[in-house]
Amino acid sequence: MATVVHLAARVHIIDDRAADPLAVFRRVNVEGTVRLAECAVQAGAKRFVFVSSIKVNGEKTSHAAFTEQNTPNPEDAYAISKWEAEQTLRKIEAESGMEVVILRPPLIYGPEVKANFLNLVKLVDKGIPLPLGRINNTRSLLGLSNMVSAITTCITHEKAAGKTYLLSDGEDVSTPELVRCIATALGKKPRLLPIPPTLLRLAGKLTGKSAQIDRLLGSLVIDSSKIRDELGWQPVCTMQEELAKMAKAIKE
Repeated sequence: MATVVHLAARVHIIDDRAADPLAVFRRVNVEGTVRLAECAVQAGAKRFVFVSSIKVNGEKTSHAAFTEQNTPNPEDAYAISKWEAEQTLRKIEAESGMEVVILRPPLIYGPEVKANFLNLVKLVDKGIPLPLGRINNTRSLLGLSNMVSAITTCITHEKAAGKTYLLSDGEDVSTPELVRCIATALGKKPRLLPIPPTLLRLAGKLTGKSAQIDRLLGSLVIDSSKIRDELGWQPVCTMQEELAKMAKAIKE
């Protein structure tokens, strides 16, 4: 069946210099999505797979993992635009009959990774000591291979129609554990300094980077059992396998 997969977006930007960030995010992520969906309807597409973001659920978890049943709690302009796009797509679905599948992934890593994850990989590769040894958190991530596999499943599986799914590798790790996994993939020795989180938060306040420090220290855990139970989807790649692919691509 004819299916459109929509991944393009204006992504989360640190130190966004736009005069009205929400307006810019809405123009790209909401209005752009609506136009594409309308074109898909006119072209006779049967299904529209939209890659949203776990940030629609919120920025962090405390006691329980995020699920599809959570009340959306988008906090920044990027997340708000993604949530608004989701709602608009459901209206188009109801009016047109085109099936909409919404996917909310966490941070995606793999070959050609960019932004903060790439910066972390470079620091580990250079053997620079990182003050992350005392962080006690839990993060859900999603390897690129698993992301592609989930999208492929949602293109073809009849039960995916009209559903929203949260995605993850199912291998939740702490920030120090992630650094160790990256170091293993790079063939390096991890260098983690046992700096208390309170000092990291203080450093964040002094440098104006409290939001970045909070994300680094906080937990974000995803329950991806719904897509596994309903569609039979399973990750095709372990975290260490995906990190190995990423390391190879970076070295090449």
